[in-house]
Amino acid sequence: MSDTFLIVAIDFGTTYSGYCFCLKSCTEQIRSVFWGMEHGLRTPKTPTCILFNQEGDFQKFGYDAILSYHRMSKRDAKKAYFFENFKMELYNKTISSNLMIPAKNGEPLSALKVFSESLRYLKDHVLRTIKMHTSGREFIASDVTWVLTVPAIWNSAAKQFMRLAATKAELVLELNSENLIIALEPEAASVWCKQLPGNGFLAEEGSQEKLEQCSGTQYIVVDCGGGTIDITVHKVLEGGYLQELHKVSGGDMGGVSVDKKFKSFLRDIFQSDLWSKYEKEFPGELQKIMYDFCAQKCVSEEQDIYIACPYNLTRSAEERHEIEIFFKHAEDACWSDGTIKIGHRKLQTFFDDSLNKIVEQIKAIFSTPEINIDYILLVGGYASSKFLRDKIHQEFSSSCRVLCPIDSQMAIVKGAILFGNDPKIIASRVSGLTYAIACCAKFNPLIHRQDKRRVNKTGDYVYCKDLFKKLVEKGQSVACNEVSEYIFGPIDDDQEAMFFCFYSTERLDATYVDEDGIKNIGSFSVPMPKVKLGRNRSVRVDVKFGLTEIQATATDLSSNETQSIRLDFLTV
Repeated sequence: MSDTFLIVAIDFGTTYSGYCFCLKSCTEQIRSVFWGMEHGLRTPKTPTCILFNQEGDFQKFGYDAILSYHRMSKRDAKKAYFFENFKMELYNKTISSNLMIPAKNGEPLSALKVFSESLRYLKDHVLRTIKMHTSGREFIASDVTWVLTVPAIWNSAAKQFMRLAATKAELVLELNSENLIIALEPEAASVWCKQLPGNGFLAEEGSQEKLEQCSGTQYIVVDCGGGTIDITVHKVLEGGYLQELHKVSGGDMGGVSVDKKFKSFLRDIFQSDLWSKYEKEFPGELQKIMYDFCAQKCVSEEQDIYIACPYNLTRSAEERHEIEIFFKHAEDACWSDGTIKIGHRKLQTFFDDSLNKIVEQIKAIFSTPEINIDYILLVGGYASSKFLRDKIHQEFSSSCRVLCPIDSQMAIVKGAILFGNDPKIIASRVSGLTYAIACCAKFNPLIHRQDKRRVNKTGDYVYCKDLFKKLVEKGQSVACNEVSEYIFGPIDDDQEAMFFCFYSTERLDATYVDEDGIKNIGSFSVPMPKVKLGRNRSVRVDVKFGLTEIQATATDLSSNETQSIRLDFLTV
């Protein structure tokens, strides 16, 4: 690992973000901060919200951004660029470095700017905090090994985008710096949970035995985030190392989906045209409603909740008729002296779709042969929901133990510290896709398609192009230190470089890279300067698929020069 003094883990979440830090030599003393105390709050994370002025200049992040936005006049709010839940813009999307994402006012801004300014704020905040904890000793970004957490279900382009944003935010100066480690959120949580004693979990008593002491134990980690649910399956190996048993699963069924159900409920109550107009004209007020709901939706008791109805929504509704009439046909919800009262049963319906999808994903794992689950671990901010915990207990407690660590929303970021200190703690991973590289081979008319036939410049080599050379198969277990080696030769005598294209697919195999369901995911170029050797040259490509990011090196065997290759997963 690089020569740094500190490890900082940043959990950049859909709804909330935070960080932890420690001296690299003392990972048992992980420190964190509380947010919002200047506003009368004390939370381990701050909302992942960012505010830019109408010129696109950074203004505020977190609670400061929300409160500044709330205080804006209707006119100013329409001019400002306010972003929330923007991490979801990288999920299941085609991503490029010039991607634009819409602010609350509907106007687009560079996604790279939104993400990098958020990370810059968190970087500056943590460096100031560390200074306060080290008697004024000042550290700079290059003194830190940065660990940035991302959903395990993200594709390679999204991970590269976050690395690019972190570089632009000057956490590191080079894109491929060893000082920046990408950690997968459920893996980080797993690393944290496996070393907790029994009393480190909610409602667990007695046993002090840690999971990492129980070789052979199999468990599911359900990372319940605001945007996505990430599910991974680990087996404990000798020495506390972890083996992934099942490809990562999940989807966009996190806590934000509950918020969307609530917003849809309000649209139904107040009628679509009125609500659309209100949503457009008073975004600051709508933000207050949603914040009020988010603060109450994870109630621990079976009780009703009350959402304060802002002035302009009340006024707009009463211009049509008495506000109580809007609730005439509402089930288990009513108008209550200036507030929207939502009954506990109605509140639960907002969770139903999300919880049913999570249960479905876990059941699919239980039905997988040769997997015998001993525990389900619930982590992440959404895991604080009693609805979620009760549902998982109800469905699976007869088959295994369901555990939720104390302070579940910090499990990921604390585990990321441990992962950053020892990334090889995850001994192997299961490939979620089949990966391949496009290659050429001597043309055989008996097996190759005629439209793929090509002839080189000198006419002495007839070849088939676009062949699908499988590198790793979907569902295949790959050790984190396992290197796959491939040798390739040039097509033309005067060829000065060799260009490689990587592909992925849900399929187990294919013949050509342009078949249905196969996606071009990245490329790189390798210089081959010794053209005087003609076609009597070759390049060796070494690829590691068992890491959180695909890594490769290429060696031009004629000059014996090796270089690290950056696979470019971002579309132009």
